[in-house]
Amino acid sequence: MLANNLQGDNNAQATDHGTAASNGSPNRRVLSIGQWKRPSWKTVEGMLSSALLASDDELGQILREVEEISKTLKSNDPDDQTLRIVQHPAVWSAVKQTLLDRELRYLALTDDLTCLYNRRGFFAAATQQLKVAHRNARGLLLFYCDVDNLKKINDSYGHREGDLALIRAADALEQAFRDSDVLARLGGDEFVALALEVTPKDQGAILRRLRTSLRKASAEESRYQLSLSVGVARFDPKSRVSLGDLMAKADRAMYEDKAEKNLHR
Repeated sequence: MLANNLQGDNNAQATDHGTAASNGSPNRRVLSIGQWKRPSWKTVEGMLSSALLASDDELGQILREVEEISKTLKSNDPDDQTLRIVQHPAVWSAVKQTLLDRELRYLALTDDLTCLYNRRGFFAAATQQLKVAHRNARGLLLFYCDVDNLKKINDSYGHREGDLALIRAADALEQAFRDSDVLARLGGDEFVALALEVTPKDQGAILRRLRTSLRKASAEESRYQLSLSVGVARFDPKSRVSLGDLMAKADRAMYEDKAEKNLHR
C-alpha cells in the first residue's frame, strides 16, 4: 500500500473514489428462487420507465412522444392529424428501428458474459476520457488485471466454473471502482479499469478495496481462491501518452506482479 493510514484513506475515498463499494448487489448476483417475489406489472413498468427516462435522453424523448400520442387517442375527440400520423406504418417502423439500433450498439460494446464493456467499448470510452483528462489537467490510473490460474480452474472444474470465476472477478471490480470509472473485459482472463480524476496516492486504497472485494466474491468457494494479478499505469495530463502506450505499461506491470506471485509460491 502507498500510505500508512490506508484504513483512513478507504473511508475518506467513500465520497470520491469509493462510491462503488456501496453500490449494492451487482447485476449478475444470483438470488434464490424461493426468496424472490414477483413484483406487480405496474411496479415493473414504473421502474423501467423511470430508468429509461433518466439514463437515455433520446429514448426517453421517444417514450414521451408515444405517451402523448396514446393520451390523445384515448381522449374523446382525437384530431384527424394525430390519427393519420399514428396509423402510418412508417411511424412505428421508425420507433422500432430506433430501439433496434440502440440495442445493437449496446451489444457491440458490451461483453455478454460479464456485462462490462468489451474491448471495442473500452477503447471508445477510454480514448474520450483521456482527451477530457488532458484538456482539464486531471490524472488517471489504468489498472490492467488478469485472473490468476483461470486455465487450472477450467481444467479442474469445467468451463462453467471458469465462467463463474470471470463473473465474480467482474463483480469484484464493480465493487472496488466507481460507477463513473471505465471497466471492461478485454477477452479471456483479462480485465481493465480506468479510474478517473485520481492521484497516485489513490492507488493503494483502490487496490486494497479490490482485494477485499475479491475475498467477498469468492467467500463461498472453498476449492480455489479467486485472485487477480494487477499492473497500474498513471496518466500524466502534461504528457502526450496514447491509450495504447498506457495499456502496454500497465500490462508489463501486471506480468511483473504475476511473476512475483509465482516466485513466492
